[in-house]
Amino acid sequence: MMMRAFILLGGVVVFFLVFTGRIVYVQVNKEVGGENLAQMAESRWTTSQTLEGERGTIYDRDGEPLAEEVQSYTAFAILDEEYEKHVKNVEKTAEKLAPLIGLEITELENMLEKGKEEGKFQIELGSDSKYLSLSKKQEIEQLNLEGIHFRKEPKRYYPNQTFASHILGYTERDMSEAKMGLELELNDALSSSDGSVSYQQNRKGIPLWNMEETVKEPRDGEDVHLTIDSNIQTVLEQAMSKVNEKYSPNKMTAVVANAETGKILGMGNRPSFNPNKYESITNYTNYAVSDRFEPGSTMKMFTLAAALEEGVYDGSETYQSGTYSVASETINDHNNGEGWGTITYDEGFRRSSNVAFAKVALEKLGPETFFQYMNDFGFSEPTGIDLPNEADSLLAEPNELNTAITGFGQSSSVTPIQQVQAATAVANDGTMMKPFIVKNMYNQTEEEYSYEAVPEAAGTPISESTAAQVRKRMRQVVASEEGTGQPFQIDGINVAGKTGTAQINDPNGPGYLSGQDKNIFSFIGMAPADDPSIIVYVSVDRPDLEPTEAGSAPVSQIFNPVMKQSLSYLNLTPEDVEEEKVYEEDGMKAKSYSGESVNHAASRLEKNNLKPVIIGNGNTVKSQYPEQGEPLIIGSKVFLKTDGKAEMPDISGWSLRDVKRISMFAGLELDHIGSGYVTQQSIEPGAEIQDGGYLTVELKKDPEQEESGSSGEEDRQQRE
Repeated sequence: MMMRAFILLGGVVVFFLVFTGRIVYVQVNKEVGGENLAQMAESRWTTSQTLEGERGTIYDRDGEPLAEEVQSYTAFAILDEEYEKHVKNVEKTAEKLAPLIGLEITELENMLEKGKEEGKFQIELGSDSKYLSLSKKQEIEQLNLEGIHFRKEPKRYYPNQTFASHILGYTERDMSEAKMGLELELNDALSSSDGSVSYQQNRKGIPLWNMEETVKEPRDGEDVHLTIDSNIQTVLEQAMSKVNEKYSPNKMTAVVANAETGKILGMGNRPSFNPNKYESITNYTNYAVSDRFEPGSTMKMFTLAAALEEGVYDGSETYQSGTYSVASETINDHNNGEGWGTITYDEGFRRSSNVAFAKVALEKLGPETFFQYMNDFGFSEPTGIDLPNEADSLLAEPNELNTAITGFGQSSSVTPIQQVQAATAVANDGTMMKPFIVKNMYNQTEEEYSYEAVPEAAGTPISESTAAQVRKRMRQVVASEEGTGQPFQIDGINVAGKTGTAQINDPNGPGYLSGQDKNIFSFIGMAPADDPSIIVYVSVDRPDLEPTEAGSAPVSQIFNPVMKQSLSYLNLTPEDVEEEKVYEEDGMKAKSYSGESVNHAASRLEKNNLKPVIIGNGNTVKSQYPEQGEPLIIGSKVFLKTDGKAEMPDISGWSLRDVKRISMFAGLELDHIGSGYVTQQSIEPGAEIQDGGYLTVELKKDPEQEESGSSGEEDRQQRE
């Protein structure tokens, strides 16, 4: 018995010593089982949240968004009966909701019933219930359906729909992957990286006081500004859509460029697509940079330029038109080889004679000199434009036959953008400008530009004198009675240009496709002819022409409105220039209106053709924007804040620029979608403005400009 007591006591002592030692060990080493106790405690009570970065926005030249990250919503149904707000009436829910999310009533009803039977807590409602706009979410909410909920999800959005689509490209809606265009080419710069915030909380999840947060700031993607002018691009898209509908061509491409700098102001293709609905894309190719083909007679302007530069061209010299034999091959003029008898080379240029420019290339220049000029005009290598997938040219071997044939635009293949680059030499007094489309890139984290484009000369293939002589003859192509470019005459504008009709290689055998409508019809034009500021290139591949219709018809229906509107958008009228000068000379600047009565200040502004915008219901002006001394132009809005309650004005019809100004002046955070003019505002007119509040506006183009494509209300209001 005594022995058993000793044994028991000994066991207790051993246990106590082990236990005490363990406590001492834990206190000293701060770990259990190799795990640090402090770290375990911290991890148990520490939580973190993701701080999402935002993908960079792609803007046009004026700062209007072309591709942006916006807020969207995904609808889902909670089915669990233990959750208070669950779907209770399946039939009613399906009947009302199905038409709004692209489902049949029975289809949605079956989805809900199946989810209930399988004991699911919640279910998704199909692809059309994802990435909903704010307006669609509000429409569903107005149905007051129990159990239907929404979660916020950012998505990539293209506010102008079918608009410069091959330039922009697209990303997956959730921006997880860039797929094509500049979205893919500049993905590293546009992409964001998420941050996080970590903090400690108690058992109930409430953050602990006086505990430090660990914050890793998110990094937003860089913003990209393009040289694209949305006004010009809109006209281009509209014109191409009309021609596409009327003539059903295989494909089309068009480019608008600043002749002096190489900036691309517009670029379009057909077929095209709406990047918001990328599942329906049928053509991924940007023909302007990726399509290589034999250009046809537009090449004659460069053959002419080379001969003039070499001093071997005499426009008054005559030749026999019709046919020309070279290396056992016969070259025919485009009127089935009939020609126009013995005519001058200048007349041959106006009539687009193949024989004339085969002879100029071969007899007056010769293979070596001719192909050297092809190199000088940039036809032997890509332009290096900042767009993906630029194709290289394919110049023919410089023998006699290829020299003659390339001289009038066959045998060698080049891209539209190479032709535009070469045309800048003719327009720009001999200096050829490299085309570019990215204006700058802005790093939001560093608050500085990471890239700023500078116009770059690509060579000087011809002299100023030669360029002027070529333009003079190109002007006659459009203006003279026998000129092939007559359809490209525009009232009040002196257009210089060159038509092109290119044969297409037969994919099933040697030779070319036959038939009037089996060609690529094109035109390169520049205006004003004496000092061009704009170059427009258009090509239409195999349009469905009427029997008596010329191939220039569909081309001119794109070129003419685009050239006319481009010059209109980029140049002030003489009256506008004179009016601005008067204001500059008079030193028109904002005066101080602070302390004045609202009525008196408004009257003074109106007398100076300025537009007062009153913010508030008081009688005295307390502050203003623009501030005293800042320059003003006719029609500008001047914002006056009164001493009373700040009230929101009606901003319907306002431009985004004016909306940004009032937001800054009133201390509002601005969110916007679309481009053009305000059609909706989240703060109602007359409502009190809260400092630091949020203003969301929806903008649309003028109704006449809507034709370029809008997919309806569901794509318009995307943000809160």
